[in-house]
Amino acid sequence: MEASRNIAKDVEAVVTSFNQGTMIMEAVRSLCEQTTPPARVIIVDDGSTDEESLEVLKKVETIFSEHLPITLMLKSNGGVSAARNTGIAETKTPLVLVLDGDDRLEPSYIEKVCQLLRNDSCMVAASSWMQTFGVLNAVVRPCGGGLNAFLSKNCCAATHIMRRKYWEKCGGYDENMRSGFEDWEFFLSMLETEPNMQIGVVQEPLIDYRTAPASSNITSMEKRLDLMRFIIEKHLESYRNHVEDAVIGVESTSMTRLFGWEGEIIRSMRDTQELSKVSDEFIKHPTYGDGGMAAAVRIVSSKSEMQSLNEKQ
Repeated sequence: MEASRNIAKDVEAVVTSFNQGTMIMEAVRSLCEQTTPPARVIIVDDGSTDEESLEVLKKVETIFSEHLPITLMLKSNGGVSAARNTGIAETKTPLVLVLDGDDRLEPSYIEKVCQLLRNDSCMVAASSWMQTFGVLNAVVRPCGGGLNAFLSKNCCAATHIMRRKYWEKCGGYDENMRSGFEDWEFFLSMLETEPNMQIGVVQEPLIDYRTAPASSNITSMEKRLDLMRFIIEKHLESYRNHVEDAVIGVESTSMTRLFGWEGEIIRSMRDTQELSKVSDEFIKHPTYGDGGMAAAVRIVSSKSEMQSLNEKQ
């Protein structure tokens, strides 16, 4: 494994770790194998207690220091926001890559994402699509955008490259957010620092994103409404000024999912499959005011048309 000589001298990487065993090795190795590796890698361990993880951390500097300068920082457990802030505060470069210790990067990630930032001074941060592995094998395609896009949902992967000055201007990650969505809130904070700021996304899956049922990204969904309320209250002025975009953004997502579910129900009936209890209950008692009743009408109409065709055959 030889690192390219074409070092990205204006980029340092911050990798956060907590009880991640050998996965942190994969993350750091993916940085060493970049077509334009970062000038330095800062690993921030957030108070790991697992013996295997602690042993792996001891080996990281020895194994990878011949390829890239490695700085290992050990701190007491304070959550991922505090760990990221600690690492970013240690950086000296104008661009900072944030990478979770259980994920990996494709070799061209830094080269292609940095190109977006260098071509557009209005970008506070940039990232790419994600290739998930583990439980789910899929390509996830966040869209990026400006403040309006981020009011209804997070539009960028947690792994990204930011302009360090905007981390300073917005005050960094909120260290009180330990239940999830801290990256979404942070992106909103950066986008609010100046008018017309954007977050870019390379339309290629350059992040290898590990999925597991117990990951914080999954478990945080159980607290989604409470976390959204916190974000709205913290960024209330932005939501007040762009309420139409926020509401329409949420409605657009809901409509897409509703039409998808409607199509699945119709296909199940076409294949004479028994509907799930939830789907059957929806047909008997469709929701009102959110497009549910209209969907139920289309579903039942489609069922009637299929029955008529079958009777004629």
